[in-house]
Order: sequence, then C-alpha cells, then structure tokens
Amino acid sequence: MNKANVLLGLQWGDEGKGKVVDVLTPSYDIICRFQGGPNAGHTLEFNGIKHVLNTIPSGIFHPHCTNIIGNGVVIDPVILKREIDALIKMGVDIKKQLLISKRAHLILPTHRLLDAASEAAKGKEKIGSTLKGIGPTYMDKTGRNGLRVGDVSGNQFKEKYQSLVEKHKQLLAFHKFEYNLTELEPAWFEAIEDLKKLTHIDSEYYINEALKKGKKILAEGAQGSMLDVDFGTYPFVTSSNTMTAGCCTGLGIAPNAVGNVIGIFKAYCTRVGGGPFPTELNDEVGETMRKIGNEYGSTTGRARRCGWLDLPALKYAIMINGVTELTMMKADVLDDFDSIKVCTHYMVNGEKTEQLPFDITHADIKPVYKELKGWKQNCTLAQSLPDALLHYIQFIEQETGVPISIVSVGPDRKQTIVLKKEPFVNS
Repeated sequence: MNKANVLLGLQWGDEGKGKVVDVLTPSYDIICRFQGGPNAGHTLEFNGIKHVLNTIPSGIFHPHCTNIIGNGVVIDPVILKREIDALIKMGVDIKKQLLISKRAHLILPTHRLLDAASEAAKGKEKIGSTLKGIGPTYMDKTGRNGLRVGDVSGNQFKEKYQSLVEKHKQLLAFHKFEYNLTELEPAWFEAIEDLKKLTHIDSEYYINEALKKGKKILAEGAQGSMLDVDFGTYPFVTSSNTMTAGCCTGLGIAPNAVGNVIGIFKAYCTRVGGGPFPTELNDEVGETMRKIGNEYGSTTGRARRCGWLDLPALKYAIMINGVTELTMMKADVLDDFDSIKVCTHYMVNGEKTEQLPFDITHADIKPVYKELKGWKQNCTLAQSLPDALLHYIQFIEQETGVPISIVSVGPDRKQTIVLKKEPFVNS
C-alpha cells in the first residue's frame, strides 16, 4: 500500500505552496486539499500566465491528475463557481479532473456576514480575518449545525439551510450588524446548482482505495503551520489544523498512511494581518523585501509584513509536522542584499531560548541574529549557485537537520532548482 506525501507551509502562509505543487504534480496521480477554504491563495505561473487558486488543488492544470477537495475543506459555492468558470475558459476538463468530498462543509452568505460582524466587534483586537466566512463555518461544523456538500442533493436541503440562517440572524442581531441578505442569496443558490453538477464522492473510501491500488497521492496544505488553530500563534491563527496531522482528519487517512512531509518556507519571513512576528522589519530593509518580493496577498491584496528568517519558529514547525525535506522559496528576493540576518534564538523576558513561548503575543521577545554574507548576484542554475547562497542553504540544513531539496528563484514553474534527492546527514 502506498503512502500519501504531504506538502505544507512552515511559516504564516504565503510560502509558495501552489507553485511547488504544480512543479511536483507530474510525479503524482492525485492532489488533495485537506483543510482551509477560499482564504487560501495558491499562485501558479507558467507560459506567461498567472493564476490564483483559492479552493481547487494546484494540480488542476495537469490533465493526467485527479484533484480532490477533501472533507476538511470549507467551500464557498460562489467562489468555487468563479474558479471553475475561469478554468473552463482555459480548457481544463473540470468534470473529469475535479472531485469533491460529500463531507466538506459549505460556507453560507450569513457565515461571511458573521465573520465581518465578529471582526468589527473586536475593534483594535481584530485578528486580520480575510472575511471569507471561514471561522464561522468551522464553528458550525464543530457545533454540529453545518451544511455539507452531500446535503445539496437531499430533500431537506432548503429546510436545513433556512434553519441555519435563522440561527445566524439571531447572532447578527446580537452584534447589531446591518446587512442585506437578499442581495447575497441569488448568486449563492445559482452556484449551488452548479455544485450539484460536479462529482461528489465519499473521499475517505476513494483515497484509501487509491493508495491500495498504488496511486501516488500528494496532500496539499493551505495557510501555514504558524497559523494552526492548536499550535500556531494563537489567537492570531486560522480555524483549521494546518499541520501534517490535519491531512488525516481532513482526508480520512490513517497516520501510518502518511509518507514524506515536504515543508515549504521562504528565505525570509512574511505575515499578513495582525499577530506576533518576532523578526518583523519596520524599516527600509523590510520595505525593500516587500517591493522586490511583491509581498501582497494573492487573495486579499493586503501588504505583507516582512522580516528575516526565524529559525526557532521554523524548527518548531519542522518538529510538529515531522518534515522530511525542505523547499526554500524566493531566494531571488535576497539577491541584492550585502548581508543577510537569520534569527537563531530569542531573548524572552531576558532569558535566551530556542523555543516559542506559550503566550507569544504578549511575551517580551527580542530576536538574536547571526549575520551571513549576501550573494549579490542573480541565481538561475544549480551548477552556478554562488558560494554565499550555498552557505546560506547549508547553514539552514545544519540548524534544522533537514535537507533542502528544492530552491525557487522566481515565480515561474521553470525557475525551480532541484538540489539533491538523497537524505541529508547532519554532521
């Protein structure tokens, strides 16, 4: 029986997971999304085309590959319809290539309203939600009130919908939030009709049978490990488990069915919205990173906060995910820096540590940096990578004990350098 490999982000999201999945898809038969929703924005560039996927797995542009939206994903039918319409125009055979779990939960228009009402009520304490209705949908899921994809074909779908909406109206009244639901519902119900035409599956059976048949499966994570609802920088996190364990509950596979874990990280750090960010640079260096890296959210358009690579956070994410190999993204953004800093430790309330504090939001954290020489040249070919970049890569490998197998030096799928495939030995 084959094992499913997992690919996920090790920082605060936006690491470049979509590009890597697209690059790796030729080696796989099935790509599965296992958590999150349209708050994800996986950007792919090839043949002069730039495309952002919010819900659909990033293997969709490869005709041989089946793409599954797993049970752990929450789906906004309107956004899904928009994605599908755009893909059809590009010649993608959606009915053949896309399968959706019956157990995936649906985002209602009132979920989005509740998201906006909740964020507005927080005022200065807001967490930076994308306002896509993700959090309220997961709350209904755990509260056992949710609507699922499998419900849309049932006889009681309208009744279930209306019952949930009435509950949401009471909450909106509590928040004294003004809204016009009649403006939002027509597009949603139209999208539901399109959703009915897609192939709905019992994904847990489908995926496990595929593994038994020797199919190669890649589970594609969304957001990043530092946004995990349990192990991220709480409360400034997303509403799902973004780590490796999330693929078990989000796809219905056993822990012993997980194979390699590919961790994606940027050569520096970024974060969107509120929340702690120990290595954040509120200066010209941070602004230079933002401009060169075009660090603006692919889903929200919001400017990303930028800072140096944070090794304590990276090693923490590697530990909780069981990462077996690393992929470093956006090395090219650092091409013009004379020197590069890496946070190796924290000073937390005056104590030196490599561990993340429990309450990272309120702790007095000062990063301790090691300065490395910059490479000061463009990088395009593995055989001609500058010594300073190779030293940067080796330094990270030695610190983490995990090999860096791929380095990305640009947004296009061709701008990807495979360094090594053999296991890394920490000397």
